[in-house]
Amino acid sequence: MESLNSTDWCIWSKVNSLYSNLSTCTEGICDCLWIPYPNPVVEQTFVSLHSKFFEDCASEELSDPPPAIVFALVITPICLIPVMVSLVVLKTKNGDGSS
Repeated sequence: MESLNSTDWCIWSKVNSLYSNLSTCTEGICDCLWIPYPNPVVEQTFVSLHSKFFEDCASEELSDPPPAIVFALVITPICLIPVMVSLVVLKTKNGDGSS
């Protein structure tokens, strides 16, 4: 990260390969040492990295999806439950145990 200009720290396309290399390296070291990955040391390393280099990067706020999307995601399983129950009941009423 030190090799990058500080203005490039918040540009994911420029940081991605360095970040991936660090992740791969820490995972490889953990594999060699037979310790679980992730672990508290690795987590602290990434927290330190984020607090040093990415603290000033703007992040997008998470927001709720539009009401139409929420409605579709909620209503779909609600509608599928009676259909599935009906199929199970019809299948068992026939007395046919095979699929």
